[in-house]
Amino acid sequence: MRILHTSDWHLGRSLHRVSMLTAQSVFLDHLVTTVHEREVDAVLVAGDVYDRAVPPLAAVELFDRALHRLAAEGVPTVMISGNHDSARRLGVGAGLIERAGIHLRTDPARCHVPVVLADGHGDVAFYGLPYLEPALVKDEFRTERVRHEAVIGAAMDRVRADLASRATATRSVVLAHAFVAGGEPSDSERDITVGGVAAVPSGIFHGVDYVALGHLHGCQTITERIRYSGSPLAYSFSEAAHRKTMWLIDLGPGGEVAAERVGVPVPRPLARLRGSLEELLGDPSLDRHEGSFVEAALTDPVRPAEPMARLAERFPHVLSLLFEPERTDGDDAPVSYAQRLAGRSEQQIAEDFVAHVRGGGPDGRERAVLRDAFDEVRVEDAVHEGAGRRG
Repeated sequence: MRILHTSDWHLGRSLHRVSMLTAQSVFLDHLVTTVHEREVDAVLVAGDVYDRAVPPLAAVELFDRALHRLAAEGVPTVMISGNHDSARRLGVGAGLIERAGIHLRTDPARCHVPVVLADGHGDVAFYGLPYLEPALVKDEFRTERVRHEAVIGAAMDRVRADLASRATATRSVVLAHAFVAGGEPSDSERDITVGGVAAVPSGIFHGVDYVALGHLHGCQTITERIRYSGSPLAYSFSEAAHRKTMWLIDLGPGGEVAAERVGVPVPRPLARLRGSLEELLGDPSLDRHEGSFVEAALTDPVRPAEPMARLAERFPHVLSLLFEPERTDGDDAPVSYAQRLAGRSEQQIAEDFVAHVRGGGPDGRERAVLRDAFDEVRVEDAVHEGAGRRG
């Protein structure tokens, strides 16, 4: 069975206020063309179909057109909700849409109910694990700990129990939206840390033939049977070096996995440039970036006049300007606020603040209080988004 694995479309997202809808439409055209030309048997979308719980109408219309085209190809599509989606909204009409071969899996309570497709070698059971917010699903899965590992482990126990009740030759595929240990994150993913723990071990998915992951935006292989497709477009400059692709998976008669990366269109590449303003304006080697979206980090010791306007004369699609003067020997000039926060979690920033104000960092009990507070706010945001209100 030939499977096309994709995820993290984030329909409706912008890049530094530049709409990505046209680029997303180009990607979806390419996806449908790939399905037709490569004789795909099933399409998998591993969450974050939309960029937010209540997407703009143009994004919904784009999604609707994509579903109609996939249905017209007669190729079954299985998709799950991600942490950016409203599971309830995405799942509206799922029973009716399923008649057209579009299988929406957004209800955690039904993660053990597979979409069963068949080829010449027998059945393949596709299990959809939508994004599982631990505090919201712990009662459903009867877990004592409010952790991603606990709820995903409980969901996978249900999957394996169902799979054990089926014919021995049944092959299995799981779609999941999670941060799996060994994955490399980027700046554009929303933090899903719970209790200070973000990642779940890859071994939690043991017993299935292929795991189609979503959430991380870089295409990557955790194991030969566990892969992230990544997002089809770059949604932050931290993804400038990504090669955006989908996975074409051939699932053999005994569950063998053969994987091929299928490239996707790059309507406009991203470039991160660094140097003095005069260097960026005059360096002929940068000619190739004149049509790119550009993030420029200026190293001038003194901020130059009108840098954005001057850069735009050469790089008309410059979107981001950073001021990062290079230090000289003995120069103790402070780094920028953004630099100090880069790569640090909300928990770490809060702990740093406590240390700054009090002269000493929080103890274990205080760290637990901070962690619980952040978890509660995140869950409250998720509930509000599901109800259509901004957190």
